[in-house]
Amino acid sequence: MICFDALHPYYLPQYLPVMHELQARGELVHFVIYRSDEQQAALDALVKEYQLSVTWVDNQEQALAYYLEQKPKWVVFGNTFDGDKKLKGVCGTALMQHGIGPKSVYYTVSDSDFDVRFVEGEYRLNRLQSMFPDKQFIDTGYAKLDPIVQGIEAGIDLEKLGLDPAKPTLLYAPTFYPSSIEKMAANWPAEFAEYNILLKPHYFSLSKPAYKKQKKLLLHWATFDNAYLATAEQTNLLPFMASADLLISDASSALFEFAALDKPVVWCDFYHLRWSYRGIFKFRFNKRMDEDLYRYAAVAKHAKSYKKLKAVVDQQIAEPESFAQQRAQYTYELAGKVDGQCSKRIVDFLLS
Repeated sequence: MICFDALHPYYLPQYLPVMHELQARGELVHFVIYRSDEQQAALDALVKEYQLSVTWVDNQEQALAYYLEQKPKWVVFGNTFDGDKKLKGVCGTALMQHGIGPKSVYYTVSDSDFDVRFVEGEYRLNRLQSMFPDKQFIDTGYAKLDPIVQGIEAGIDLEKLGLDPAKPTLLYAPTFYPSSIEKMAANWPAEFAEYNILLKPHYFSLSKPAYKKQKKLLLHWATFDNAYLATAEQTNLLPFMASADLLISDASSALFEFAALDKPVVWCDFYHLRWSYRGIFKFRFNKRMDEDLYRYAAVAKHAKSYKKLKAVVDQQIAEPESFAQQRAQYTYELAGKVDGQCSKRIVDFLLS
C-alpha cells in the first residue's frame, strides 16, 4: 500500500495523477485526510468524485499512529510532517511539494527529514542539493499538469455556467496573501464585459474568517453575468486552467503552472499588505518571498496597478505569443519537463 497525506484539499490535484498511475500498475492506494470544519464539504465532495480510499484523522498525531500501525511501502507528503523522524525504518517517506512558485517555503520545507523529495527541473534540483547536500532529490517534473498535457482534462462547460463560449475567457486566480483582491475595482467584471471571467481564489479566501472581506468581494463579482465563482467544492484548478485563454494572478503557484501550459499570464504587481508588512516592517514581506520572485518576473506581462490591468490583458489576448520564449525558458527551470510523464517518473522511483 502507498499512502498520500492530504493535509489540505488543494494537495489532491497534485496527488491524483500519481494515484492513477499507481493504480494502473496494480498498486493499492490509500489517502489519509485531515478533517476540517471549514473544508469538510469540499473534502467529502472530492472523496466521492474520485472514489478515494480514505482514513480520516484530526491531526498529525493520529496520522502518525496510522502509518506506524499500517506500515505502508511509502507515504507521500505535500508539506512538512511533525512525525517524519519516527517513520524512519517503518516506511519510505517522500515529499511532493503541493505548488511551484516564488515563495521561500518551497526550499525551507526540505529541512524536514524525508527520504526523498521529488522536484521540478534542473535549476531547483541543483539549488536544493546545494542547500541540503545530504538529502536525496529526484527531478521528475510537476505531476499536477499531466492530465492537461495528456489531454485527459477536458476543462469546464462554459455554457453550462451561463457564460458565452464565443468570448475569450480570463481566469482570475489570486492567492490569499499577499493578494490583489482588495485592490481590484468593485465592479471590475463590468469593465471586462467582452470576456468571460472565471474566479478561482485560494480556498482560504472563501473559508477562513480572516479573509471575509475577500469573500465578500468575490461573491459580489460573481453576480455579474460574465463572471463565475468556483464553489468551495471545486478545489481543483486544472479544469479552469484548461478552459481559460489567459490567467490573471499575483505571486502564486498558479501563475507558473499556467505559464507552463504556454498560455499568456498577467502578473499583478499591486496587492494589499497588512500593516505588519509595510514601512519599516517591509523586511518581513521580503523574507516571505523568495529571490525567485524577481528572477522569474519576466515570465509574464506585469500590471503595475489596477488602472493598467485592462490594457495589459487586451494586449496579451491580442498577442498571446509575445512571452512564449520567456515562458519556455522559465518553465524548464521552475516546472522541469512538461511532457505529461511526470507521474510516471514518480511511480517508477516509488516502485523501483
